[in-house]
Amino acid sequence: MTRYHADFAWLGGDSVAADVLIEVEGERIAAVTPGVRRDREVRLRGVTLPGLANAHSHAFQRALRGRTQRGGGSFWTWREDMYALAGRITPDDTFELAKGTYTEMVKAGITCVGEFDYVHHSDALIAAAKEVGIRLTLLDACYIAGGFGEPPAGAQARFSDGDALGWVERVDEIKGAKVGAAIHSVRAVPARQMDIVVEWAEGKPLHFHVSEQRAENEACLAAHGFTPVRLLAEHGALGPNSTAIHATHLTEADKQLLAETTICMCPTTERDLADGIGDAGPNLSLGSDSHAIIDLFEEARAVELNLRLKTERRGHFTAQALLRGATNHASLGWEDAGRIEPGALADLVTVGLDSPRLETAERDTLLESIVFAATAADVTHTFIGGRPC
Repeated sequence: MTRYHADFAWLGGDSVAADVLIEVEGERIAAVTPGVRRDREVRLRGVTLPGLANAHSHAFQRALRGRTQRGGGSFWTWREDMYALAGRITPDDTFELAKGTYTEMVKAGITCVGEFDYVHHSDALIAAAKEVGIRLTLLDACYIAGGFGEPPAGAQARFSDGDALGWVERVDEIKGAKVGAAIHSVRAVPARQMDIVVEWAEGKPLHFHVSEQRAENEACLAAHGFTPVRLLAEHGALGPNSTAIHATHLTEADKQLLAETTICMCPTTERDLADGIGDAGPNLSLGSDSHAIIDLFEEARAVELNLRLKTERRGHFTAQALLRGATNHASLGWEDAGRIEPGALADLVTVGLDSPRLETAERDTLLESIVFAATAADVTHTFIGGRPC
């Protein structure tokens, strides 16, 4: 058994506990005891949190970091650059890109990642995650159309399994990781094919991009007479095991339909691509998506700060609610992670308090200081399954 003594730890409540003894047996937490004087335990200086969960990742897109910032354009022009990259990368390229991306994540306190994979280099992604040591949920994306009523074109053709049954046949062969499903978007999976993906995903995580762009909403209304959210609802894709990525441009009816569905916000990517500012729902997760930066503290505070700009009001989300979003492993199928309690996976991150950003933090507002001032550079320890990374 390994014993850690955390100066402070967040155990899920409104504030931190002090002098917390965390005992780890194997890869799980055996006991958690606050108020214990330190003896010979390994000291964790600062605030220890559950490991962070990056719920939405396209690892290969990290290769575009800094390379698409000149000139103007929109999401759609950026998309052409992304497709050019996706059309030429090999499995070996994917392995190296994913290895670098996942290594950066672990250093930033991220212990679990949901990899939304439509390039379909699953073996390379799984191998990279294993080498780095990060927990992986491979969200294999069905991508079989280039738009409403359009075949896949150009680089999209390499993503296509022909139809949803072909997707099922390929995904059933993936081994070595927790596997969930992804409907890339309502543009990329014809409505009649969604049912097959939803049926396969029963009891598993099901993720989908939705309403990231107004143009998608307009095209869906023209093709089906429904918003994308309503179309997904009509085909049974919404619910507790589902995660809507972005959900930026929603109607009030859409928001009601998504009441039991997790919404994954990716603010650094959404602002990089000029998507707009969405209204995060009560069931929140966070992702760094295209990895313009990898810092879940920045993602967390951006949810609140973006809404302040949009509404001219403060206080939409508490620091605690944002941390729950940043540690939401359940949306990735890891219900036994994301908490510091006996029986949970011993995935932990410690944030040091000695940087200029946090040196004035006070105990009563430590969580607020971390969410609204810390960066990935303040992470001093990351543990996955009790192992230091």
